Amino acid sequence: MSVQQLQLVQQNLQNILLQKQQVQNQLIEYNSALENLKSTDKAYKITGKIMIAQSAEKITKDLQEKKETAEVRLKNFEKQEESLNKNMEELQKTVMAEMKHKK
Repeated sequence: MSVQQLQLVQQNLQNILLQKQQVQNQLIEYNSALENLKSTDKAYKITGKIMIAQSAEKITKDLQEKKETAEVRLKNFEKQEESLNKNMEELQKTVMAEMKHKK
């Protein structure tokens, strides 16, 4: 039973790490876009399949909001990762103890 729990926790951890990496990549893109917007007055936003001209100020505001949301998500993933790592360590000890008793 504990081995199955351990495998499940490992899968959950892998999923969290993948999602965390995706959010980190989004943050890199947001930071890059925000940096580029500092040097221009006019910018374009892609909506669906079209590009719409908007003020750099409006796009900066939108990106800043998305960045803040991504930062909250990243912190949440980091907390989940920490919790799963602790859980995994405990399960590993349990599995090792069970294996020793079976010998």
